[in-house]
Amino acid sequence: MNECYYDKRMDFFYNMTKTDTADEWTGPQLIGVLCFGTFFCLFIFISNSLVIAAVVKNKRFHFPFYYLLANLAAADFFAGIAYVFLMFNTGPVSKTLTVNRWFLRQGLLDTSLTASLVNLLVIAVERHMSIMRMKIHSNLTKKRVTFLIISIWAIAIFMGAVPTLGWNCLCDINVCSSLAPIYSRSYLVFWSVLNLVVFFIMVVVYIRIYMYVQRKTNVLSSHTSGSISRRRTPVKLMKTVMTVLGAFVVCWTPGLVVLLLDGLNCTDCGIQNVKRWFLLLALLNSVMNPIIYSYKDDEMWATMKRMICCSSEDKSQERRSSRIPSTVLCRSTDISGHYIEDGIIQGTICGKGDLGDKGN
Repeated sequence: MNECYYDKRMDFFYNMTKTDTADEWTGPQLIGVLCFGTFFCLFIFISNSLVIAAVVKNKRFHFPFYYLLANLAAADFFAGIAYVFLMFNTGPVSKTLTVNRWFLRQGLLDTSLTASLVNLLVIAVERHMSIMRMKIHSNLTKKRVTFLIISIWAIAIFMGAVPTLGWNCLCDINVCSSLAPIYSRSYLVFWSVLNLVVFFIMVVVYIRIYMYVQRKTNVLSSHTSGSISRRRTPVKLMKTVMTVLGAFVVCWTPGLVVLLLDGLNCTDCGIQNVKRWFLLLALLNSVMNPIIYSYKDDEMWATMKRMICCSSEDKSQERRSSRIPSTVLCRSTDISGHYIEDGIIQGTICGKGDLGDKGN
């Protein structure tokens, strides 16, 4: 019967697997890494919060596709939490961690990846349901969308907890991997292959859907008299989704390939030298998504811009109002409120003129 090592600290497993824990990360280099990571994590929190708030605030986004897009932003927000936890529990600190704390560190990362991946898969199904009927949005009810979102997070949490539930090498030290010293190599092979296969399936599905949309749009455009912008809307939504999927695949595939090589026990692949860079690339994915949403969707960008600018205007207005006599303020409230409301409806507050057709 194999001996189990549940009570050991991580330095025991790192030494057994001869894993580099970056003891040289001290002084200016450590400060630089923390500053760099902090900046990107703050951007992830702020930008993805804006995306979620935009979907909640703008009634034009109250459709299944945008609810799922907001959930994808929530997954990126959760990824930011995972990266913050990782940032303060990596490098030389890794050796001092308990087994449970290390499981929590990796489980947060695995959960965020799974949440994003399953969410993209559900969006693919939603797009298929709507596109095949040549509709902009599917007929999914809010109850079904809520059930899907809950299911996405249930699957993500379960997949993140699988190693903790028993698929690890705490009782069989000979099968431990080098990148994840208490994960068994068989689990890394399963995890990486599963994700890479799902990547491939989604890319094929989205390419087929996009080709179908292009073909149908070209046929219908010559026989219908609808507005050009309305006919282009399904194509623009597909471009947004495909750009998000493409960024996700590009950012996560190198890291998954490295995990696969480690699972296959490739000792001459130099995976220790590139692991940090591929982890940084995965971090950039959560930074890129809000930028893609705002660049590809004019309405999303307009809503986010309006929220940012109007928030700053409200603060400056409060400062100015503190200097205005109460009698003047009372007389002007109704009139100013009327013009502010008109400005929001017309889209003139926080930026004038057309935003342009960035989605093309």
